Amino acid sequence: MRLTIGVDIGGTKVAAGVVDPDGRILTKVKHPTPANDSSAIADVVCDAIEELMATHPDDTFAGVGVGTAGFVDEGRSVVVFAPNLAWRNEPLKERIQRRIDLPVVIENDANAAAWGEARFGAGRDTGNVVCVTLGTGIGGGVVLDGRLYRGRYGIAAEIGHYRIVPNGRRCGCGNHGCWEQYASGRALVAEAQDLARTEPRRAERLLKLADGDVARIQGPEITQAALEGDGAALECFRIVGHWVGLGLADMAAILDPECFVIGGGVSEAGEILLEPVRAAFARSVTGRVTRRLAEIRTAELGAEAGLVGAADLVER
Repeated sequence: MRLTIGVDIGGTKVAAGVVDPDGRILTKVKHPTPANDSSAIADVVCDAIEELMATHPDDTFAGVGVGTAGFVDEGRSVVVFAPNLAWRNEPLKERIQRRIDLPVVIENDANAAAWGEARFGAGRDTGNVVCVTLGTGIGGGVVLDGRLYRGRYGIAAEIGHYRIVPNGRRCGCGNHGCWEQYASGRALVAEAQDLARTEPRRAERLLKLADGDVARIQGPEITQAALEGDGAALECFRIVGHWVGLGLADMAAILDPECFVIGGGVSEAGEILLEPVRAAFARSVTGRVTRRLAEIRTAELGAEAGLVGAADLVER
């Protein structure tokens, strides 16, 4: 069987797996990411690849796909910038191929996850899909006419950093008013913590789940309270869902996808999030009276989307 290997480099762990042509992970390994030693990350990746190849000695490997945070150049070989890994113009493909005698493709992790969802997950029945990952920030990927859109220099789809509020909240990217400041997991936590500080009686359930400490109100506590029907938590999801929907409406005006796929930790709330997202989207999208609206779906592959997508990109 002709297989590929997918690698997902995260801030705390490197996950790698053997993937078959149908997007199924046959074998998977994990290793800690040596985040304080960026030059050692390639060695960890190579160790994982060699470990996986040893478990399938009778199979043929077409290559290795690596998903990593940061800007990846148009040649899918150099990580131009990755703040959490301290990489600047890191020749990651070259480092890996010094040890691994296989074709190697490097891709942005959000792009890889989007491709995984488009090929094997919630967007598999459409050739035009925008994937939005609502985590600490917002990541994303765009698939148009069945092809991953990377832009001229490989840095397309940094959708969390298009500015939705002029002169709005300061963002870590250096600009103000970026979408992720209003529609991410961080934004959800900020809403809940602010509510708990200003209206502690309304936030009683949230505070109880956090042992009375406002700072300990995080995404899992907010999601749990919302799933229990807590009004304060539901309000936080309505606020964030509204901002998500506004951003999707702007993207629909530009890209006109057939569907949006929403993933990341915030999406674990399911319809509690998607209901206000769909409502805000339907109210805000241009031409809403006459146009067909894109579907808004929940991602299906979860944390494995990036690994599966990176593996499949080897032969794309």
